[in-house]
Amino acid sequence: MVLSELHKGDKAEIVKLKANKTLRDRFASFGILPGEQVVIRECSLAKQTIEVEIGTTIIALRKEEADKIEVETT
Repeated sequence: MVLSELHKGDKAEIVKLKANKTLRDRFASFGILPGEQVVIRECSLAKQTIEVEIGTTIIALRKEEADKIEVETT
């Protein structure tokens, strides 16, 4: 499943990033890496923006970006 399919409060582990090098590098700068645990903190009404917590970092992602992050629920 992909990150955008999760709901507020869900926890998951990042399994794979399906993005080009530029976006993978941007993800890495935020700590979005395979093996990391992620928690969904908030979702906009139409799920166009998703707020996630990775460690102590909180990041807002667009749905298009979240669709490129493959996760496995924990």
